[in-house]
Amino acid sequence: MTIRFDDKVAIITGAGGGIGKQHALELAKRGAKVVVNDLGGSVDGSGASDAAEEVVDLIKSDGGEAISNGASVTDINAVKNMVQQTMDKWGRIDILVNNAGILRDKSFHKVTLEDFELVMDVHFQGTLNCTHSVFPIMREQEYGRVIFTSSSSGVFGNFGQTNYGSAKMAMIGLMNTLKLEGQNKNIYTNSITPVAYTRMTEGLIPEDFGQNLQPEFITPAVIYLASEDAPNGAIMAAGAGVFSRIFIHETMGVSLGMGEDMTPENIQASWDKISDMKDARALQNGGEQTLKFFELINK
Repeated sequence: MTIRFDDKVAIITGAGGGIGKQHALELAKRGAKVVVNDLGGSVDGSGASDAAEEVVDLIKSDGGEAISNGASVTDINAVKNMVQQTMDKWGRIDILVNNAGILRDKSFHKVTLEDFELVMDVHFQGTLNCTHSVFPIMREQEYGRVIFTSSSSGVFGNFGQTNYGSAKMAMIGLMNTLKLEGQNKNIYTNSITPVAYTRMTEGLIPEDFGQNLQPEFITPAVIYLASEDAPNGAIMAAGAGVFSRIFIHETMGVSLGMGEDMTPENIQASWDKISDMKDARALQNGGEQTLKFFELINK
């Protein structure tokens, strides 16, 4: 069955170009009313442009409905104004795609705290600002789909991206609790880890290989995660037509008891068993870890 978004309203941040632009165009093509948010800055976050308005023009020329917004996601008041603008225009917000981001890559011993904090502000605090602003609306209407743009740099690590990776993994922590807090109000929160050849990855990905990593190849994952039949609390990797799911697992571990055998030396001796993935579990909340501990000590 074709996924449609008729009568749905979507906000996409960082939608003036690259991946976000493709999300905006496809959501509009499938019937959504779209807020194209973009400050229009450069990759490092400086400057501004009319990129969002250009995407709006494309949507309208194709018969869709869209408005532009130039708020910086780091400015909570500007974000609240964007949300109010959306409510004034269409009266609801069904989908939020947190996509805005910048890069200031340097190895950890060279990166300044200013650059670290700026990347955290745009990626994580910006995501938090937008999500916190729309969440009460989604609760009131008892429907919402929130998508975070995380990264393999956060989940798995990447040299020279401590700031970026930290921000991206922080989103996963936020998602893992929002999936629980939102589910009874039909608010589902998911994340993508995209691999695409955009202005943010020029110089990081060889150009010839980058032809396989077009931004529009990420969008099918976002369309699914924005749909009524979306999962809740999933991390989906996407790129080059490949879609996969990332799970965070915890091994069963070993019980050393609470007596004299509970030593670092016995941890060392048991390390292979502690690390054995054979019975690993994808826990759904922190409480399940506690129950697993009691399961082990009661064996």
